[in-house]
Amino acid sequence: MEIRPFRIAVPEADLDDLRRRLERTRWPERLPGTGWSDGASLDHVRELAGYWATGFDWRAREARLNTFPQFTTEIDGQRVHFLQVRSPEPAALPLLITHGWPGSVAEFTEVIGPLTDPRGHGGDPADAFHVVIPSLPGFAFSAPPREPGWGIRRIATAWTELMRRLGYERYGTQGGDFGSLISPEVARVAPNRVVGVHVNALVTAGSADPAGLDGLTPVERSRLAGLERRRRELSGYAAIQGTRPQTLSYGLADSPVGQLAWNVDWFAAYGDKPEALDRDAVLTNVSLYWFTNTAGPSARLYKEAAPAWGAPPERSGVPTGVAVFRGDNAIRRLAEPWHAITHWSEFETGGHFAAMEVPGLLVDDVRTFFRDLR
Repeated sequence: MEIRPFRIAVPEADLDDLRRRLERTRWPERLPGTGWSDGASLDHVRELAGYWATGFDWRAREARLNTFPQFTTEIDGQRVHFLQVRSPEPAALPLLITHGWPGSVAEFTEVIGPLTDPRGHGGDPADAFHVVIPSLPGFAFSAPPREPGWGIRRIATAWTELMRRLGYERYGTQGGDFGSLISPEVARVAPNRVVGVHVNALVTAGSADPAGLDGLTPVERSRLAGLERRRRELSGYAAIQGTRPQTLSYGLADSPVGQLAWNVDWFAAYGDKPEALDRDAVLTNVSLYWFTNTAGPSARLYKEAAPAWGAPPERSGVPTGVAVFRGDNAIRRLAEPWHAITHWSEFETGGHFAAMEVPGLLVDDVRTFFRDLR
């Protein structure tokens, strides 16, 4: 139950090794004119790889991450790494934030300050949060699981223990991507402790009776078509990670450009625009995967979580807020049978990675949702 302070300190030898590998990259051929239609754009990946080798300042990004207090602890036999940033406001509400794939705790560097210290960022101090952001098992500095079974429910149970261990008996949850599954599950595990659940990039596919699709609005039908397109054209990564994560890991563990292209393809396909995300933010996330050699363990979460994707969950009675950004395909009537939705916001900008793309909008929506739940 010991909680140990932690600091990121990538050895210089690992940085030198990364640069050498990038310099020796053997590039694939491409079909002219395909752009992003066949996967990660060769031009985009080459540009990012060149910047990663000669322009990207990992030490600056590492120092930025180390400005946030970090710790590790062991829960259920698993070493868990997490950020814990306490607010200067004594009445702040604890907030547990969960990332997804191919993200990390680094996704949230732009929202931590406004959430924990709204007074210092032009907001109302009554909206302050104490923020806890764990690294998912097998991601970055959380150890790879040593046994099967680390799916959505087990992670959610571990998160409730983490919050108890930190002394938080009453708190909110927030998350996108895998976090949109885990954050509501935390509320199902501990409904008397979680005051509210806020999610973005909510997974709603397969969660309603087809008869309930009658009467969808044009916008909702467009989102449903978007979900179908993603299943048809953009879900190959999930099929591979959900069935053969070990086979995939050999290539990603040995090639930084392989890791870069695999992650960037998802950032591009599910973001607002293929090249919308800040390249330093993207490379910080990719670097965390590379330096910790967690391509395989992180991919395995898809296999562990496969039963939960699109499956009707137990209905939660905990108040739930949903933020739908332009790149999302959430449909309220498909979500309502399983979530007690009390807040639903729709935005004309942003995408799947809201904390990186539109941090201000995400922060404002989180504040608004929790304002009446404190």
